[in-house]
Amino acid sequence: MKYWEDFEVGTQLEFGKKTVTEEEIIRYAEKFDPQPFHIDKEAAAEHYYRGIIASGWHTAAMCMRMMVDGYLLDAASNGSPGVEELRWKQPVRPGETLHVKAEVLDRSLPKSRPELGFVKFSHKVFNQDGDLKMTMVSSGMFSRRPSDIKTLEANQ
Repeated sequence: MKYWEDFEVGTQLEFGKKTVTEEEIIRYAEKFDPQPFHIDKEAAAEHYYRGIIASGWHTAAMCMRMMVDGYLLDAASNGSPGVEELRWKQPVRPGETLHVKAEVLDRSLPKSRPELGFVKFSHKVFNQDGDLKMTMVSSGMFSRRPSDIKTLEANQ
């Protein structure tokens, strides 16, 4: 289990391997982002992108799944206060295999909640050729290591 103390500034993580299919791109977009270049092969072929592409929100959702599998399930995660920056750099196309590179940018302790700490991450999503597809800067809330909390309480 990883706690707030385990996420040191500069720590780098690499995880994920998600191959994107045309069917899932269309299925996601039909439900959440039904623009023609996401759901209609013929319209997409005539569009600026020249083919079906994943919704940026779908790309963000796939990144989230890779984050959960890559480190959040093995951490004392308490959710997130939000995303500071989200950029879609290149469209994600059917057949691409995505992975994520993350770096711990900063971490802090709130005065009001000594049992929690904040960790700011940079996440970058790449395809199998190393093409940058998406960037995101966000923070997560993580429990402090229980032994550290007990020490902190004893010293108060």
